[in-house]
Amino acid sequence: MDRYLRPTQLTEALAALDAGARTIIAGGTDYYPARVGKPLDEDILDVTALRGLGRIEDTGGAYRIGALITWSDILRADLPPWFDALKGAARELGGVQVQNAGTIAGNLCNASPAADGVPVLLSYDAAVELASVEGERRLPLADFITGNRATRRADNELVTGIMIPKPALPARGVFLKLGARRYLVISIVMVSVVLEEDGEGNVAAARLAVGACSEVAMRLPALEEDLVGRALSPALAAIAAPRHLSGLSPIGDIRGPAAYRRDAAVTLLRRALTELGGSP
Repeated sequence: MDRYLRPTQLTEALAALDAGARTIIAGGTDYYPARVGKPLDEDILDVTALRGLGRIEDTGGAYRIGALITWSDILRADLPPWFDALKGAARELGGVQVQNAGTIAGNLCNASPAADGVPVLLSYDAAVELASVEGERRLPLADFITGNRATRRADNELVTGIMIPKPALPARGVFLKLGARRYLVISIVMVSVVLEEDGEGNVAAARLAVGACSEVAMRLPALEEDLVGRALSPALAAIAAPRHLSGLSPIGDIRGPAAYRRDAAVTLLRRALTELGGSP
């Protein structure tokens, strides 16, 4: 087996994965820092030459983000305003060098509890596309990541894209992140909120997710339910309460104790709802 492959065709890449497990590399922003001072002795599949995976497409009912789309690509893309939460995450993930090289799909596959892309894509009801020699399948992001650094991607599968369904009604979104500084920092807490408006100034649908406060980023269904039907105003912030975070299980570490993370999550949720409740 060749230790390093850089195919130009998806069929070639899938055949290589079917022949034996390989470490898949795109931007390498997580892979290389984790191996500083260590020999690189793994079988590598470099997917950066698979040009068909480097597009953002409007498919009619959804947007498809190819697996090679970087965070900088998202910032440069001409996307509707309801993508503001995703663009907000793109601005604060790592630094410019990481944004230029790191892919959104790679951020999901790395499956860190502090991965900035996970809560924001959860708030968009995103799904992950996977392909193998056996065919294609699609999994909701909520089902794709199963734990710390764990996903449902089989060894012979490649993530080829991320599907983001269009909201049924006018929508707005925001992403907020707490860290020791704004950039080049592992998140202490992240929140992403997307609200849809019913045309009469009320919340028709709400999707909220919190990251870095549990092994896997989580939606907040109880808070989502409590927001529906409420008038879009800064007063929405008062609805967010500690009881809405009952499903989270934040840890205490060098970046902050568990109780601080929980309190910070409520604060960020309230700030996000204040922002979204104002004039668009």
